Amino acid sequence: MGCCSGRCTLIFICTLQLYTVWAALWVAWNVFIICFYLDVGGLSKDSDLLTFNISAHHSWWSEHGPGCVRREMPQAPGVRTTESHSYITVMGCLMDYQYIEVVHSGTQILVALLGFVYACYVVSAITEEEDSFDFIGGFDPFPLYHVNEKPSHLLLKPMYL
Repeated sequence: MGCCSGRCTLIFICTLQLYTVWAALWVAWNVFIICFYLDVGGLSKDSDLLTFNISAHHSWWSEHGPGCVRREMPQAPGVRTTESHSYITVMGCLMDYQYIEVVHSGTQILVALLGFVYACYVVSAITEEEDSFDFIGGFDPFPLYHVNEKPSHLLLKPMYL
């Protein structure tokens, strides 16, 4: 059995997706992110919902998006500590960060759904493979080719009275 067999592929997919539970949670989370950044259903990207109102964090894409020029404003002298936050300005972004987040989440949904479909295909291929096993010499009611083991004049034929 080779390393890239159907069973190894199935184990890899199941480990990666943790079967359908992980895929369902991942799709649900990404649908929530899409609704959050597009302000759908009472959600607002300006709220502190993702940070639980305890942090000043924001999307990484808001500062590091394509074409964005990030400039950190200098702090007042003597205030520099390891926990101090500086004011950052961002200019020249080609695309707003919320749309990048939406595309990113949409891509994650597509990958999760493709992984689920591929896992279903591998499971069906493995079950067909196990069901079609031909025990040495037969038990297959419809063989691919039929070989008469006896000459035709020795075969039993119906009798008519």
